[in-house]
Amino acid sequence: MIELPAPYASPAQPSESPALTWSGRRLYRHGVPHQILSGALHYFRVHPDLWRDRIRRLADLGLNTVDTYIAWNFHQPREDKEPRFDGWRDVERFIRTAGEEGLDVIVRPGPYICAEWSNGGLPSWLTGRDVAVRSSDPAFTGPAGRWFDELVPRLAALQAARGGPIVAVQVENEFGSFGDDHAYLRWNRDALAARGITELLFTADGPTELMLDGGTLPGTLTAVTLGSKPDAARRLLASRRPDEPFVVAEFWNGWFDHWGERHHVRGVDSAVRTLEGIVADGGSVSLYMAHGGTNFGLWAGANQADGRLQPTVTSYDSDAPVAEDGTLTAKFHAMRKVFGASGPLRVAERPPVLPPARVPLVPRAGLLAGLRAVPAPTSSGPRPASFERLGLDAGMVLHTAHPRVPAGEHRLILADVRDRALVFAGGTFLGVADADRPELTVRGTGAVVRLEVLVESLGRVNYGPGVGGHKGLLGPVLIDRRMVQGWDSTPIALQEWTDADLTRATTPATHPASAPDPDPDPDPASDSTPGGFAVATLHVETPADTFLALPGSGRGLVWVNGFLLGRHWEIGPQVTLYCPAPLLRAGENTVTVLELERSGDVLELRDRPELGPAEEYVEEFA
Repeated sequence: MIELPAPYASPAQPSESPALTWSGRRLYRHGVPHQILSGALHYFRVHPDLWRDRIRRLADLGLNTVDTYIAWNFHQPREDKEPRFDGWRDVERFIRTAGEEGLDVIVRPGPYICAEWSNGGLPSWLTGRDVAVRSSDPAFTGPAGRWFDELVPRLAALQAARGGPIVAVQVENEFGSFGDDHAYLRWNRDALAARGITELLFTADGPTELMLDGGTLPGTLTAVTLGSKPDAARRLLASRRPDEPFVVAEFWNGWFDHWGERHHVRGVDSAVRTLEGIVADGGSVSLYMAHGGTNFGLWAGANQADGRLQPTVTSYDSDAPVAEDGTLTAKFHAMRKVFGASGPLRVAERPPVLPPARVPLVPRAGLLAGLRAVPAPTSSGPRPASFERLGLDAGMVLHTAHPRVPAGEHRLILADVRDRALVFAGGTFLGVADADRPELTVRGTGAVVRLEVLVESLGRVNYGPGVGGHKGLLGPVLIDRRMVQGWDSTPIALQEWTDADLTRATTPATHPASAPDPDPDPDPASDSTPGGFAVATLHVETPADTFLALPGSGRGLVWVNGFLLGRHWEIGPQVTLYCPAPLLRAGENTVTVLELERSGDVLELRDRPELGPAEEYVEEFA
């Protein structure tokens, strides 16, 4: 068993030397043998009013450290605006809170972080250019250096050497699974040091020769990331770095989920056995995740497999010891024993929840009418404008063209749509186009037709060579073999919508009259569109957590009191959306639903999460 002070307390006095050092395969903290017992918790996935509660739960787990990524695009979504470090983005407050709770902090500033986060944390305004991301290309390191100019001095001021809780900083992130530009890795390490980082620097990569060859640097501690086989990883590291301690920067004790797949879980016994193997003989570990939290808004990333997009769900529960809503799981209690923690818990086993309820979901506006009611600049050109050309990170784009369609049925082909499009002709819904189904049928009469294509991004790729990929209608739109030219493209920045924008979208009286239609629908009976906007009103006595479900609805987005909670989709696995108590208020609360496929008539408040049918998953390296 690992003996820890109770509670663990970091020193408040500054020191000239780094807090963490190593020698003879052992890690030391101010000269005393030490194990990092850490858990990943991302400030951007937890409501700020809950940061202290979640950090305290990690301390109760028996951890002595918390680690967090820093998401560049979360702080600076637009190039023409300075990075923000206030409110939800106040990472300094998060770090100080961890220190106040007696925990050390490990920071992983990227600039690339993966994390199943949109674009791996890189801003789309940067990756939308002709730039070699994660490389020594000055077109990449220049903006990354300017970001570090803003970020790193804030971190440096919170290092242990200056009386703060930061004891280690990661160099890039699992670079060895991406590339082998060691000049870029050295730039990253030097950029941190030049801006004031004096605490322990380390790299982290999968435990294979290929990944360690690409992602490690001489003189910088090498950590590994893994879900299994810690003994093999320990042997590999010992053969390459015989003097360094065994540090697992990510132990995947659970896993994330994609839409359309099953909910990934990992059995308690399996996770605990691997954890015991990691911490044996002084090994250090960080649980990934200790508390996963939520991909609020449209920040969820995506993976690619065989050219197909695998978008990540809104929940980032990750089957972690501390569940998405803060509940202490069986895995929490089993791991607490491994960590040797004792004494009473300072936190409740589960935060309070609202009682179950069913609330009517009242239709307010049609889909296209509601979207058009929110003002946005329109770009015109011979081809559809991509998200990047429009300066749009996430959300939708409404493309409109007016081709003449000969009489009869014709093939309508969207050659490269990223990621999903609803297609309308003359107000008639034709269907959904995506990578698997790029072709629809359009019927013409020889007249001009108003062709509208509503393209939705399902999440930017966060891992692998697909990072930085563009979104929108990237290829031509064809009627048979002829390209459709002359497009108006209107960005719909849903993640930036204000309360006033939601009011415009959901108040039919505010909708502007449509411009004269050069191609009136020849079939008035088919002028309806799928989905639309609907609103539910909740009366809450005392705010508490709840879990929202939309039985009968197909796919769309949910706002709570103007805050974009996330995406729902009937294909699952996730059924309920976690709504933390700080998003609610005593009295009346408004839930707004943008439905894209099929509108239900009820919103359910449930007292338990439903994340879908589960399957055991353990990530392994060959």
